[in-house]
Amino acid sequence: MTRPRLRRRLGWVVGAVFLVGVVGCASGGADDGAGAGAAHEGTIGLLLPESQTARYEASDHPTFVSVTDRRCPGCTVLYANAGQDAAAQLQQAESMLAQGADVLVLGAVDTVAAAGIVTQAERLGAQVIAYDRFLDGADYYVSYDYEFIGFLLGSALVGGIADRAADTTQGTTQGTTRDTARGRTDDRTDDGRPGVLLVHGSATEPNALAIAAGTRRALEGEDIDVLAEYYTPDWSPDKATEWTEAMLTRYPGQVDGILAANDGIAGGAIAAAKAAGLDPVPVTTGQDGELAAVQRILAGDQYMTVYKATDQQAQTAAELAVRLLRGEDPRATAVIDGVPTQLLAPRAVGAADVEHVIVDGRVYSTDEICVPAYVAACERAGLIGPDADADADAAPAPAPVPVPAREAAR
Repeated sequence: MTRPRLRRRLGWVVGAVFLVGVVGCASGGADDGAGAGAAHEGTIGLLLPESQTARYEASDHPTFVSVTDRRCPGCTVLYANAGQDAAAQLQQAESMLAQGADVLVLGAVDTVAAAGIVTQAERLGAQVIAYDRFLDGADYYVSYDYEFIGFLLGSALVGGIADRAADTTQGTTQGTTRDTARGRTDDRTDDGRPGVLLVHGSATEPNALAIAAGTRRALEGEDIDVLAEYYTPDWSPDKATEWTEAMLTRYPGQVDGILAANDGIAGGAIAAAKAAGLDPVPVTTGQDGELAAVQRILAGDQYMTVYKATDQQAQTAAELAVRLLRGEDPRATAVIDGVPTQLLAPRAVGAADVEHVIVDGRVYSTDEICVPAYVAACERAGLIGPDADADADAAPAPAPVPVPAREAAR
């Protein structure tokens, strides 16, 4: 049975937000050692998995170090990024433990390989906070509900395809439709059902598998054909581009939507669609709320993104690390496979939500978003120009993206 679709502004928070204690606002710069004049309290190591995803170096790392420095001036903070190399991450963790790390905050490259890090930390009396990716045996886990994120992506894809089809039907004139404009024919083997490509993240990463599971749950029972799906090695945008190009050639004129598991993959898939001459490009999702994705959403190339407040996640992990180092027993609001867990809520963002969620939330400023190539798009959205402060009725608002009502209370 097809699920009822209710139009919702994507900027609404979906799911409850769980935070560790009091999470303060981060300020200040990175500090690799204990604050001047402060008695040394201990050492905290932050290990992040890769840098292809912009969030880790742009948000997670600086926020974590800043909050730790403010909350614990006597703490030493060690940092390393593994560059998607599990062996390198193991060496980085061993080095931090050799330097006396009391707490490791670990965003694992490979959660199976990272089990060895957890074992070594336990042997040396250090505690491990699994960051963003679940680890068996960790002392705490700080992340998001990734299956729910996948459900948001799948639901948005379904709603976006339906909205575009409705707009096409309403806007058909003189026998010219979107399908003929894009070179489609009416003799499709799928009896006219919309077709989609699923471009997942890395098959070795549990969060990618959880997103894929949530996606399938959202698509279950919908009148949509999954033409093909792909697990993108290392979440590589280049590999996503190559695969999408091949699928667009294999299924000419049949791809109505592309479920991209994050914004980097979305950018690669959109590049492939543009190279294939598709105008407009298929309805394409994303995740992470990257600046480039926000710009693509305003320009009409990307349908939506799922924004995760990575600074909030880093703040939560930093607060938790300091409390563990000081011997406290922080309250957990959930337990996953025996690991005390703190889950944060994502926000789904479409064009109608950029101002409220992204700009008003101080994620990116209009100066950062509305660079020359996107000035016209920003003006259409009312972010800048004469309509920026006008009443919503003065200019047509971008179409909102539906979020299933039954999931809004999660």
